[in-house]
Amino acid sequence: QVQLVESGGGLVQAGGSLRLSCAASGSISSINNMGWYRQAPGKQRELVAVITSGGSTNYADSVEDRFTISRDNAKKTVYLQMNSLKPDDTAVYYCNARIVDYYSATRLYWGKGTLVTVSS
Repeated sequence: QVQLVESGGGLVQAGGSLRLSCAASGSISSINNMGWYRQAPGKQRELVAVITSGGSTNYADSVEDRFTISRDNAKKTVYLQMNSLKPDDTAVYYCNARIVDYYSATRLYWGKGTLVTVSS
């Protein structure tokens, strides 16, 4: 069984920083793309950033130059460094990963989310 567990959310003042982590565990053969999404109250879930297994990255325009996604393949973990946070960044942040398991099945997994609150 595969699971993703996020950590690092919390309350921060505008202009501050937070670092989110998401660790994958279970019957994992390999991990392809890993990403971060967020969902603010009353809004749809949106892409924040994605990173390929080779390290290529892509960001939403709203977080470009403020957020950095990275991964440690040995630890099966993806990170999101968030700087210059704004109240509009307040949301539940979810990680996902496209994982190949021991039975060679490929599936997109999601974590349960971690809340980030940015106060003005």
